[in-house]
Amino acid sequence: MRQRTRAVLGSLAAALLVTLTPGGAFAESYWQCVPFARLVSGIQIFGDAWTWWAQAAGKYETGFTPKAGAVLCFKPNGKMRLGHVAVVSQVLTDRIVQVSHANWSIIDGSRGQVEKNVTVVDVSPAGDWSQVKVWFDPTGNLGATVYPTYGFIYQTPRQNGFQVAQNAAVAMAQNAANQVFAAVRPGASPMSILGQAADSTDRIASLIQAATSTPSKDAAKPAH
Repeated sequence: MRQRTRAVLGSLAAALLVTLTPGGAFAESYWQCVPFARLVSGIQIFGDAWTWWAQAAGKYETGFTPKAGAVLCFKPNGKMRLGHVAVVSQVLTDRIVQVSHANWSIIDGSRGQVEKNVTVVDVSPAGDWSQVKVWFDPTGNLGATVYPTYGFIYQTPRQNGFQVAQNAAVAMAQNAANQVFAAVRPGASPMSILGQAADSTDRIASLIQAATSTPSKDAAKPAH
């Protein structure tokens, strides 16, 4: 439970950092697409991008309709042998979205950049988002390559009764994180905000852990 709470708070902090950075891209550090998508979306899947679709089975809802916050999962294609993942930031039409993602375009001669709110267009014959074109910064336009995709992984986990109770606690974590962000002094840099939010994560997670734990005969045993 505490690990999941920390993951949600981490994704909120990363999302705030992206939101406060002026349009296009930023280069605070080298980002791979997977850790960036995981932080921003809160979807806790690990491993190469192309494996996310299979890993999502039974854990997260999946589909072929774009939704804000969902992760678009790309199949391996040509030199992109590990696939790619991008987070939908805005749905413009049923066949055009904007995404935020990392390590796609070469910007100022460097890879590992984060781009926010760039265009992705569904070019599949059936309109099912199985083939897309993606904005490529060096050309200032959609790239010429058509990329095959698996579909969208949504932020909603497949739930059992216990997970429903967990989600209520996670909502508390999100509210607490919002209060942390609001308390940051005016004029603080995005990286400063991210650091302060990270420092508060343990404290918030501990409070929620204590509030949602159910006493039992095993309560004295260390958590694993």
